[in-house]
Amino acid sequence: VQLQASGGGLVQAGGSLRLSCAVSGSMFGINEMGWYRQAPGKQRELVATILSGGRINYTDDVKGRFTISRDNAKNTVYLQMNSLKPEDTAVYYCNAIRVTSVRREYWGRGTLVTVSS
Repeated sequence: VQLQASGGGLVQAGGSLRLSCAVSGSMFGINEMGWYRQAPGKQRELVATILSGGRINYTDDVKGRFTISRDNAKNTVYLQMNSLKPEDTAVYYCNAIRVTSVRREYWGRGTLVTVSS
């Protein structure tokens, strides 16, 4: 499984971006996908996750501003980011978790989001 994230860029505060994460390879057993971010000098943190059954979880900082969605036909997960703030500036990483007889975690390369004030 390979994850390819795209859609990052430079945007002014209050603007919007949509990140995409395309998954190549078998989706068998992939029951959770999500977005994480890592700001300069900080640890990587959860942004949002979506389970195969549709259950969604957001970190409090992005609730009401970000929306995670999943297109199973395209094997793609999206993160719509609205009302962006300078503190949203980070490298955003796509994540997938496969649970079969063992648990495996996959990471994409990340895409940089820069929000100017």
